[in-house]
Amino acid sequence: MHNLRRIHGWLALPLLLAAGLGNLPAQTQRDKAQWEPEIKAFEAGDRTNPPPKHAVLFVGSSSIRLWKTLAKDFPGQQVINRGFGGSRVADSTAFAERIIFPYEPRLIVFYAGENDLAEGETPEGVTADFRAFLGKIQAKLPDTHIAFISVKPSPLRWSLKEKMDSVNRQIAAMMKGDKLAFIDIRAAMLGEDGKPKPEIFVADHLHMNAKGYALWVPVVKPFLEPGGPDSSKAH
Repeated sequence: MHNLRRIHGWLALPLLLAAGLGNLPAQTQRDKAQWEPEIKAFEAGDRTNPPPKHAVLFVGSSSIRLWKTLAKDFPGQQVINRGFGGSRVADSTAFAERIIFPYEPRLIVFYAGENDLAEGETPEGVTADFRAFLGKIQAKLPDTHIAFISVKPSPLRWSLKEKMDSVNRQIAAMMKGDKLAFIDIRAAMLGEDGKPKPEIFVADHLHMNAKGYALWVPVVKPFLEPGGPDSSKAH
């Protein structure tokens, strides 16, 4: 049972229920412990300084975690950052009860997927995991708007470009509907040569510096306006 996501047909549901895992991949179950310190830190902070309800929640992997200037970048918006570095799409699903549901956000801005691909997941697997995330959020928070930031290009992972493009195409198609949006930040990050601008990354050629986030701000900002994202805004 290396990966329960691979189980097909009529056997899938009984096996998942018997294992007590719901819709969570086995890989996520094995790795949940590694995120406990960060998740518990979020919870401790929530107890001492409760975040506002109905804010804009940014959640996902390190591109969210390292976005330290959210409040300054989006003045007038109440924002919460619940990014945890190295996480994959399914990890945010696994911890939704602890770092998403309590805040009852009016809007979720989600970024993840590139770690999944870098660790060998297929574009279809990433898309399926995001569909599970979407379903879980919509079932619990039907009034919450959700925006997916496209998987970003970077020099370190440029070899994954085709897979990233596939994920982005599939999820962009999925995010056409009421209270859904796809935020395409790729064009802002590419130079005239069609490759990632090296000056917007830190030394690891993966994570962005302040210049990189500055490029994201004007692309993301329209989706944070009152009323939340709308699929008609998708780039």
